[in-house]
Amino acid sequence: MGQEIERKFLVDHDKWNALKKPKGNVYKQGYILNEETRTVRIRVTNNTAYITLKGAADGISRSEFEYEIPKLQGSQILAEFATSSVEKTRYNISYKGHLWEVDVFEGSNKGLIVAEIELKTEDESFENPDWVTEEVSYDSRYTNAMLSVKPYSRW
Repeated sequence: MGQEIERKFLVDHDKWNALKKPKGNVYKQGYILNEETRTVRIRVTNNTAYITLKGAADGISRSEFEYEIPKLQGSQILAEFATSSVEKTRYNISYKGHLWEVDVFEGSNKGLIVAEIELKTEDESFENPDWVTEEVSYDSRYTNAMLSVKPYSRW
């Protein structure tokens, strides 16, 4: 079984804006199934598309299965079957032996920047970059699935 162990943090906008960053990738993702205990997501990036199934969260862990699909099919599925969606630019930042994925949201979630780190175990140690602030791993409002139906701009 695939498993995702992930922690999420808010990002200090001033420090983020001052940081030298690699080129980001634009993500458009939509939800075909968006329930508290499971989601089915379509994600289309610059060059690829993915279908992802996620189970209910148990702390910072949950089951996850992700499969690459042709971009054209991903775009069609997104347009025809997604009932809610988010748009963002993702930046991959390596910091002290870990990969941080930083999402700068657009549209109804504009103004929100969230950093995620995937871990091998729930108790794996890591060091936060100075641009990371409050942890929001246990706040379901910050999941992409929730942001697709209750955007940041409406809080």
